[in-house]
Amino acid sequence: QVQLVESGGGLVQPGGSLRLSCVASRFIISSYTMSWYRQAPGRERELVASITNAGGNIINVDSVKGRFTISRDNAKNTVYLQMNSLKPEDTAVYYCNAVKRETSVWGQGTQVTVSS
Repeated sequence: QVQLVESGGGLVQPGGSLRLSCVASRFIISSYTMSWYRQAPGRERELVASITNAGGNIINVDSVKGRFTISRDNAKNTVYLQMNSLKPEDTAVYYCNAVKRETSVWGQGTQVTVSS
């Protein structure tokens, strides 16, 4: 069974940093567009950032531009989300997603809490 496993979430103070990782198993991510989504309590899931198989990346949320960076290491079958200068409003469950044509794979999510 194909799966994505996220890690790296946790509790961090405002202004701090976290790096989320998403490792794929039983499939190769190199031909997939990889994305990070997040869902805060009471809100809909939103696309945070995407990176294509060619390495082109898009930050979809204006409030994280300049603070978050998405990257991928195909050799490690892993995608990352580097999050700097974290704010309380970044608190959410962060999900990894892999898409290629009609195939979409989701991870189970990792909690990020930004609080003093």
